[in-house]
Amino acid sequence: MEELVLLRPTAEYAKQIMECKKEYLAAGSSMDGCGSMRRTDDPMEYIEKCALEENPETCPDSLVPATQFMLVRKADNKVLGFLQVRHEFNDYLSKYGGHIGYSVRPSERRKGYAKAMLKMALPYCREIGLDRVLITCTDGNIGSEKTILANGGVYESTVHEPNEDEDLKRFWIEL
Repeated sequence: MEELVLLRPTAEYAKQIMECKKEYLAAGSSMDGCGSMRRTDDPMEYIEKCALEENPETCPDSLVPATQFMLVRKADNKVLGFLQVRHEFNDYLSKYGGHIGYSVRPSERRKGYAKAMLKMALPYCREIGLDRVLITCTDGNIGSEKTILANGGVYESTVHEPNEDEDLKRFWIEL
């Protein structure tokens, strides 16, 4: 596979971030692991929010500290997807959301990028002091389930998330 890197969102990628958002919306994608991208049309606002949310001192009380990454293909500097690592849990994350959310932009799916992105994020999880990570996926999302299993995920249980009225599979990855 070509060389890939996980990078924090920066102004250099502002245009691509918004192109990705449009692509996700056009496909009706849930934009997992994109943080607050859905809630803004200003890429600089999104980039600033990502930086604020990473720092426990500036993270809004309604959220948990989280690090936002973009998966970038080095050959053409193209943003391929997004991954968010939540440093800790609130009640919702401990039941439904987990430590890591991720998604690949629709035009780049089924090429192994989700698997690579998750593998690349696990050492960072160790660096911030996590011993294991919880990752969830919608029951029936075979691609995401395969991604989690390929990275050492062990199935724990399936839970019903009432707000979205969907069943989520819970997996743990030991670090």
